[in-house]
Amino acid sequence: MDLNEQLYIVEGRVLPETIKKVVEAKRLLETRMAKTVRDAAAAAGLSRSAFYRYKDSVSLFHENSRGKAVTFATDLTDAPGVLGGMLNILSNGGVNILTINQTIPLNHVANVTVTVETGAASADIGAILENVKKADGVHSLTIVARQ
Repeated sequence: MDLNEQLYIVEGRVLPETIKKVVEAKRLLETRMAKTVRDAAAAAGLSRSAFYRYKDSVSLFHENSRGKAVTFATDLTDAPGVLGGMLNILSNGGVNILTINQTIPLNHVANVTVTVETGAASADIGAILENVKKADGVHSLTIVARQ
């Protein structure tokens, strides 16, 4: 497969500033804080040509996840309430939990793979998953798949 046609998930801290500015300009347009591409590009500190060059190829993770399934794997401490706490975060975020698969805990850590549907989420899925990462007993969280 051509590497130029593949999709990537990249942490924002390693992206070039131009890409971040395109995302900001798109946000300004979507929230109607800017009325025109010219206004949005100027507010984001970006040229219109750079905006047009990248606008269709760049988006935040949660924008491509709306109404879709996201599968992630977590390593959780094997203790009462840890899994329940994670599920509460997901539920409070408005995601629909489709599947939960848990391994038998080894060394007091269980691997739990969860698939959620993001259509009814009250916040973006990235923010919800960040809250899961910060929860007590969560050792790691890795996004496995998006549909």
